Amino acid sequence: MLWGERVTRRRALVGLLVAFALADVALAIAVLGGTGSAAATPVALPFHPVAGTFVPDDTQLGECTDERCFRQAFGNIAYKEGPGPAFALIDEVYGSGASTACHPVAHAIGAASLARYGGSVARTFAEGQATCWSGYYHGVLERSLVNVKSRQPDVLAPVARRLCREASDMTPWIEYQCLHGLGHGLMIATGLNLAISLEVCSRLDRWWDRDACRGGVFMENISTSYGVRSLWLRDEDPVYPCNWVALEAKLRCYQMVTSRILPLVGDDWERTAEVCSKVERAFVSVCFQSFGRDASSRSERNAAATIETCAIARRYGGEGDCITAAARDVVSNFMSGERALALCRSVSNALASPCYEGIGAVMGRFRKTAAARVADCRALTTSEPLVEACLRGGRSTLPRT
Repeated sequence: MLWGERVTRRRALVGLLVAFALADVALAIAVLGGTGSAAATPVALPFHPVAGTFVPDDTQLGECTDERCFRQAFGNIAYKEGPGPAFALIDEVYGSGASTACHPVAHAIGAASLARYGGSVARTFAEGQATCWSGYYHGVLERSLVNVKSRQPDVLAPVARRLCREASDMTPWIEYQCLHGLGHGLMIATGLNLAISLEVCSRLDRWWDRDACRGGVFMENISTSYGVRSLWLRDEDPVYPCNWVALEAKLRCYQMVTSRILPLVGDDWERTAEVCSKVERAFVSVCFQSFGRDASSRSERNAAATIETCAIARRYGGEGDCITAAARDVVSNFMSGERALALCRSVSNALASPCYEGIGAVMGRFRKTAAARVADCRALTTSEPLVEACLRGGRSTLPRT
C-alpha cells in the first residue's frame, strides 16, 4: 500500500472510532454480557499496518532501511514471484521468522499474494506460511473485507461465512488460519469494534468456526492496527475485556491476556503469573497457556529461556499449561512438530506429556486423516505414552460442531 493511501486509511479509522464509540454501548452490553462502558481515549501506538489494496512498485529490498520500505519490497516480491520466494528471504532478513518484527512484513506478503491470485482467499491461503506469527494469513483476510461498505452484523455475517468456505476443503490448519484471520479482518472492517466483531463471529456455522474467529478478534484488539489503540482496553484493569465478555468468548480472550498484562506490569513475569492466578477460576489455566505462548514467542522460541520462564508459573500450578502452550507456539510458527522437540526433550519427565500434547494440538491440524496424524506423532517419539499425548492434543483441536 502506498504511503498516502495508508495515511488516509489511518485517519479514516480514527474518525470511525470517535464516531462509533458511544453508539455501540447498547450492542456491547447485549453481545459481551458486561455491564460497564467500553469508552476510553484513543492513544497512538507503534504503527502496525493492515493489509490494504497492494500496489506494486519498483522498490527493491537492497535499498531498504525502514519498515515501510521493507513491507513494500517484500510485497513486490510476493506479487511478482509468489509468496514462497518472499518467505525464503524472510528467513535471511529476520532469522527464520522467529522475530516478531517480521509480522507486519508478512501482512504485506499476504496482501500482495491476494492481489497476485486475483482475490482468491483459498488459493492464497494454500500458498502461504505461518512464520512471523501467521501475519500472512491475517493480511489476506483483512484485505478481503476492505471493500465491505457496512459495519452492521446483518451485512458482515453473510460475507464472513463465504470467505472461508473454500478453505473447509483443505486441511484443518488452513481452515483455522482463515477463520482466525477473519477475526482480525472483522476488527479492521468495523473500526476496531469488539462487540460487532464478536457478534459476526457468533453467526458462523459451527462452534469451531466461531471459536477460531474470536481468537483473531481478541488478538487484533490487543495488537491493534493503523497506529491507534482499541477502545476495548483499560490500563487500570489488565484483564479487561476478558472479565467482561460473555462466557462463550472468554476462552479465546484469556488465551491472549498476558500479551496485555505484561506491558502493564513492566514485563514482570512474576507479577503476570500472580495476575493469572487471580483471574476467574475457570480460566486460570487458560491464562497460564497465554503465559506460555508469550514465554515462547518473547524468547524467539528458545527452549532453555522458555523453560526458565515457565518455571515461574510452577508455584501457581500453571507450569504444565505454560509448557503446553509454548510447544503449540513453536509448532504454529514454524508449521513443524520437529521444531518443538528441543523444548519437549529438555523439560522434566513430569512435563513431557503436556509438551507433546501441545505439539499434537497444532500438528494434528496439518493432516486430514487420523492415520496421517498417528504417523506424524510416531515420527517424533518412540514412547507410547508420549505418542498418545500427541494424539490427544490433536483430537482436542480438530473441527467440530
